Amino acid sequence: MLKKVIPIADPYITEEDVEAVAMAIKNKRLSQGEYVENFEREFANYLQRKYALATMNGTTALHLAVLAIGVKLGDEVIVPSFTYVATANCVLYVGAKPVFVDIDPKTYNMDPKQVEEAITPKVKAIISVHYGGQIADMDPILEIAERHDLHVIEDASEALGATYKGRGAGTIGEVGCFSFSPNKNMTTGEGGMLVTDDGEIAGKVRLLRRHGQDSRYHHVTLGFNYRMTDMQAALGIVQLKRLDWVIQKKREAAEYYGELLSDINIIEPPYVKPGVNHTYMFYTIKFSEKDIRDRVMQHLENVGVETAIAFPPVHLQPFLRSLYGYEEGYLPVTEDSADRVLSLPIYPHIQREDQEFVVKSIIGGMRN
Repeated sequence: MLKKVIPIADPYITEEDVEAVAMAIKNKRLSQGEYVENFEREFANYLQRKYALATMNGTTALHLAVLAIGVKLGDEVIVPSFTYVATANCVLYVGAKPVFVDIDPKTYNMDPKQVEEAITPKVKAIISVHYGGQIADMDPILEIAERHDLHVIEDASEALGATYKGRGAGTIGEVGCFSFSPNKNMTTGEGGMLVTDDGEIAGKVRLLRRHGQDSRYHHVTLGFNYRMTDMQAALGIVQLKRLDWVIQKKREAAEYYGELLSDINIIEPPYVKPGVNHTYMFYTIKFSEKDIRDRVMQHLENVGVETAIAFPPVHLQPFLRSLYGYEEGYLPVTEDSADRVLSLPIYPHIQREDQEFVVKSIIGGMRN
């Protein structure tokens, strides 16, 4: 008998999605065109931002954002280390240095106090990551940025649809960036989006994402081929329509996990800061000890439950250690969190019996 596998994420794909992509193909809408324009318009309307610009993935959206605000060789950009490596890579792509700061141990988001302490004359911008679907504490970050004349980019890849004091993820900073990879709350397969209210930034991004050309075969700057295809956009248009439903179903699943885990005192469920609406791209729990986490993770793998450590600290990745000489202990909260967190399966159509199996397996792994 085959072992049942419960994936950590499972994109919600319907016949409507399939038909939308098939229609784009039948109409030979393959590269960037009408579907992308429609997707951008609907996405901008959803977030109530003036401009939305589709890209080939979330990483390219971040790269274009860093370029568009003018970060260059020798500059520094403050970023958290508790994130996917792409956040730091986009700073390195332009010859700048990522300056890593520690996180809040409850939300796993950037600690504003650490941001203040990390500012040097070379710092040009702050990239705030909204971990797992919860927006970072943006008000003090914006206040620090304004006081030091810094740009603020929201890496909202994991938080589309989340809110902070009534403001949506990606609408708080100067620029917001999103990812539509398959583990996100909506997907285009790959794909990303950059949003802003700044016309100058939007114009730069349009230019840069299509080889720096302002008209056909007329290239005014060095650019990239960072365009989204119409096939991806066709999927995105349909996925966006059901995004609020997806978020609601994931919140219900998160609430049920909370009930199931409530009596396990060595596990901390996700903490939701007052004034914030979480979208649970990740459902991340924290164990009291690393050894217990590792034992449970192995047991879950053995019984067919997929989990992830999201994320190992970026500053301790081999290439960054070799570049800047980072050692263990540099960011104690980040490192301790990475040693004890585990992200559990969550998606809008996860069955309650599967969640029950996950939690029973966690208990079984703790007893081993």
